[in-house]
Amino acid sequence: MLPQEIIRAKRDGGKLVAGEIAAFIAGLASGTVTEGQAAAFAMAVFFNGMNRDEVVALTLAMRDSGDVLDWSDLPGPVSDKHSTGGVGDNVSLMLAPIVAACGAYVPMISGRGLGHTGGTLDKMDSIPGYVSQPDLALFRKAVVETGAAIIGQTADLAPADRRLYGIRDVTATVESVPLITASILSKKLAAGLKSLVLDVKVGNGAFMEKSRDATALATSLVEVANGAGLKASALITGMNEPLASAAGNAVEVQNAVDFLTGRSRDKRLEDVTLALAAEMLQLAGLASSNQDGFRRAGEALEGGRAAAVFARMVSVLGGPADFIDKPEKYLPKAPVERPVKAQRGGFVTGVATRAIGLAVVELGGGRTRPEDKVDHAVGLTSLLPVGAEVRGGDMLALVHARSEDQADRASAAVLAAYTIGPARSSPDKAILRRVLPRD
Repeated sequence: MLPQEIIRAKRDGGKLVAGEIAAFIAGLASGTVTEGQAAAFAMAVFFNGMNRDEVVALTLAMRDSGDVLDWSDLPGPVSDKHSTGGVGDNVSLMLAPIVAACGAYVPMISGRGLGHTGGTLDKMDSIPGYVSQPDLALFRKAVVETGAAIIGQTADLAPADRRLYGIRDVTATVESVPLITASILSKKLAAGLKSLVLDVKVGNGAFMEKSRDATALATSLVEVANGAGLKASALITGMNEPLASAAGNAVEVQNAVDFLTGRSRDKRLEDVTLALAAEMLQLAGLASSNQDGFRRAGEALEGGRAAAVFARMVSVLGGPADFIDKPEKYLPKAPVERPVKAQRGGFVTGVATRAIGLAVVELGGGRTRPEDKVDHAVGLTSLLPVGAEVRGGDMLALVHARSEDQADRASAAVLAAYTIGPARSSPDKAILRRVLPRD
């Protein structure tokens, strides 16, 4: 079955059958499908879409391009969460240990940065010694011994998706609902999950800026997951401002450690993290209701059990044993720090969140090509939220840069991203709606 004929069929608006999709994805995994053909296929899907059956077939084909894990020997439920990507979205770093501390097992297979959004895998790579792409034996050891492991795709898990993921990033096909759906779910199905909660972002810092698009994506994810045999639900959460007060890699890890240890917690970040934890616990059968899930998650966080899980996970995967106690000792630091100061007084009424993410990419904290290396030390901290009151000269954010020139450009970008008005604006709700499978 020629790849170009499959591309042609989709280019012309045709519906692909499961065999055609499986053949194309097998070629993508083996290398007989070229990068140009994969890019053409992605663009054809971007413009012409896929129906539910096609997306289920694409998801299963990418899952089956590598190993599929089996956790049936574990004494507790296997669950996970996935975010569609935002700015300052380090939820996974707290969520996995919180849920694991409540009795679930969380084999979290994460991705690298995509477009203007940060990647969980890049954040974990900020930790010296941490093996973010272990072999399956070490992955299993970490999950069994600690309850959670945050890793990237290994060569054996959904290799076809790993290749297509990198191509989408540089061909302007990131926002395709079928491709996003299949990419996310193929990794999760390969991880051997029994339940999955999706965090679908909406707003000016999300890939889906409009509510109807986010709802379509959430619905697609939930329906395709259930169609592929995976129990799933979704929360649609707001991304009209950075979720955490930090954006970058090492700076978001520091923010997560501060959250877990109780040193400091950003309010919106806490709301989203606990809501997702409650959803995961209820879906996994570890909580009798959403309210019960909130209670259990809060107790795991406040009692220090979640922090202990994170510390053990980092150690088992090669990081420092005392990392959670002394993160500043280990995380890389950028040599230049530059405060971005408000030019006038008033209230923060808006943040161009995508511009904040792109500022981090320009600093070197993200990629413009798949092969680009990421500078884990750079980023932004002390980002003020919507509704904050400022006076002229007050700091809106702190830039962490490799050079003075980079700091200049990032400072200008951050200043332009912030809108200061005379009256306080109420921030958008953090949790907008819940999407459940149809009966």
